[in-house]
Amino acid sequence: MMDLAGRDEHSSADVVPELERQRLRSLVEVDIDVMRRLHSPDYELITPGGQRLDGVAYLGAIQRGSLVYDTFEPASEIRMRTDGQAAILRYQARIEVHGRDWRDAGVFWHTDFYEFRDGRWQAVWSHATQIEADRTS
Repeated sequence: MMDLAGRDEHSSADVVPELERQRLRSLVEVDIDVMRRLHSPDYELITPGGQRLDGVAYLGAIQRGSLVYDTFEPASEIRMRTDGQAAILRYQARIEVHGRDWRDAGVFWHTDFYEFRDGRWQAVWSHATQIEADRTS
């Protein structure tokens, strides 16, 4: 897997969507090193249920196995807007996730905000909204 996180060509439009794919794979594979590299220290996730999780809680839950992604992959084109130092991604994601006593699966709108900091792109904010089964377009 090519590591793009520290790539100097930060203005390249193809870098951030590929980093997002790497980030999703790292969450499924529980690749702690890649997860930490691609999430900023002040990362926050807003879950489909409206809960705010900071990066320590979110990545910790994945590392402990209390939050397990069986599938987390783009289900649509990853669209992006950028100004060279910040990028916003929006796409539909297919997610299958479970915890010790719960399970969820479906298609979700996903929005991610990345910033170019200290020579690399990192996810800063993510927000997911579940899509009703008949409303995926």
